[in-house]
Amino acid sequence: MFRRLIIGALGIALAASASAQQFPSKPVTLICPWPAGGTTDITMRALAEATGKYLGQPVVVENKPGAAGTLGAGAMLNARPDGYTVTQIPISVLRLPHIERTPYDPMTDLTYIVGISGYTFGVVVRSEAPWKTWNEFVAFAKANPDQVSYGTPGANTSLHITMEEIAFKQGIKWVHVPHKGNAPSMVALLGGHIDSVADSTGWAPQVTAGKVRLLVTWGENRTKRWPDVPTLKELGFGIVSNSPYGLAGPKGMDPRIVKVLHDAFKKGAEDPIHTSMLEKYDQDLWYASTEDYARYARETFAAEKATMERMKAQSK
Repeated sequence: MFRRLIIGALGIALAASASAQQFPSKPVTLICPWPAGGTTDITMRALAEATGKYLGQPVVVENKPGAAGTLGAGAMLNARPDGYTVTQIPISVLRLPHIERTPYDPMTDLTYIVGISGYTFGVVVRSEAPWKTWNEFVAFAKANPDQVSYGTPGANTSLHITMEEIAFKQGIKWVHVPHKGNAPSMVALLGGHIDSVADSTGWAPQVTAGKVRLLVTWGENRTKRWPDVPTLKELGFGIVSNSPYGLAGPKGMDPRIVKVLHDAFKKGAEDPIHTSMLEKYDQDLWYASTEDYARYARETFAAEKATMERMKAQSK
């Protein structure tokens, strides 16, 4: 019996080793936890197309929108750790467990693979809106409680948290209208159903077309594309937000498979197919190795806990 157990265990180990050496032998699924047509979906599809050239197999994007971008992380609980299913990891994955109960634990249920990019966030209004500047918008919202609405890609996203932090500091009461992603929130804005949208640069084509006005961006510095638009930081709000993201898979992945994925996605991220799309939406590359990305996740998870505790204390 004992001999059979040893032989069986050895057979499983050899099979796993052979599987790792042959990886990948079929397409890899990349989960985009946002709706089709939004900024992340568009850039993820460019990343998938570019990475397929270096991986030797197609990378297929699957959309799972909802729950502030955390459904991809949740899907890793039922995915096999064989490298054929990975997901984009927005910062909300590291924040939501500090706000509500989540099915996943970002510290134990995920294998972090590689850091990819970071968003450029900003607030836009319709071109015919009366607010020409961010300070005018804030002043109006402060003087008219519950009369100004803003859309975001969901509750507890970086956009929602930052807008509420601004509201707290400025004594504003405005109305949050969550959507499943950038595309539906922009439809609501252009249709006159909401007054503004706080989101990543899915609004860029509408800004270029003159349909919406960009009032402020949230980076450390002004953007290359819209150098005349000020940042929250320079306007004295003391906030910088760019929400870096990367890719992860289920827990227990073979390090050899992780390396194959890391190397292919790094090359894909640096490929012109992907970088040209990042440039279109004013995003920068944010490469982080497997080790550095895992360290970033741990540090950000702890930082988000402190932020949520501080905001909870402030609201009392």
